[in-house]
Amino acid sequence: MRTGKAARGAGRSSGGVIPLKAMGATTFAVLLLLCGCGSGADANPEEAGAASSVTGGATGGDTGESLLVTIPGTLAASVVELQGTVRGGLGMAIMPVGGQRAATFGDWRTGPAWSTMKVPLVIAAARNSPGSYTSAASSAITASDNSAADTLWQSLGTGKEAAQAVEQVLREGGDTATTVPDTTTRSDASAFGQSDWALADQVRFASQLPCLPQSEQVITLMSKIISSQRWGLGTFTSAEFKGGWGPDAQGQYLVRQFGLVSTDTGQIAIAMAAQPDSGTFADGMNMLDKLADVVAEHIGELTGGSCPA
Repeated sequence: MRTGKAARGAGRSSGGVIPLKAMGATTFAVLLLLCGCGSGADANPEEAGAASSVTGGATGGDTGESLLVTIPGTLAASVVELQGTVRGGLGMAIMPVGGQRAATFGDWRTGPAWSTMKVPLVIAAARNSPGSYTSAASSAITASDNSAADTLWQSLGTGKEAAQAVEQVLREGGDTATTVPDTTTRSDASAFGQSDWALADQVRFASQLPCLPQSEQVITLMSKIISSQRWGLGTFTSAEFKGGWGPDAQGQYLVRQFGLVSTDTGQIAIAMAAQPDSGTFADGMNMLDKLADVVAEHIGELTGGSCPA
């Protein structure tokens, strides 16, 4: 099992192209993260192996057209390379803890939260009934137990009250967009699990998670995920993470994770998701394993962070 503090090393020699919004926050964030220029670290693009060049242009500032930024030998290039070898949607977002901007990769953007929404749910329940439901919280996070999560949800009151409590935690974590349903939309799925949670919003929440009041319990539990669920981010020994997975109405699985990984410069928040064309959970899990391998290869390019003092 890999550690989260990989030494800085040479990136892959092959190049790649990643589409980025012209002059937007994502462009800045990718260059910031891959150059190792954020969170107080000295800027040293050459050390990070992040020689970058603009290879395309946008046709007008308000059209939403994108620039093509080639970053040979870096994380962005390797994600593009990986996408060419898998069948299905793949996405990832990365942000330093306590940071302000995220970098996004891949073509998958948003979908049901599934069990990843159990993280803010546990915080909401802990705040509502301090010292209670500790066993349910442990099972909900470490083993992704749905019955335990339902107990926590019901402890928050009516469906509307529970949804509002979980949304409040999301708002405190910087996610200003995600809404939590107060009723189930499917008989085989929880209301909170069907929340549409974009990777960009999820990674922003993850980047603020250690900074939230009463988040210590859930973060500790996220470091104790059972062995059968330690794929993807779980292959980092330093990771504090939570996975979520489930089928759509046609039985096609979405598999996703988010969490925190330690680096020499602090923690980084990562959110990732895979939706294989085959529709199987196993293929989605394998896609996230491969994506985690790519992150591990380039972990030295990423600048971590910490909560504001």
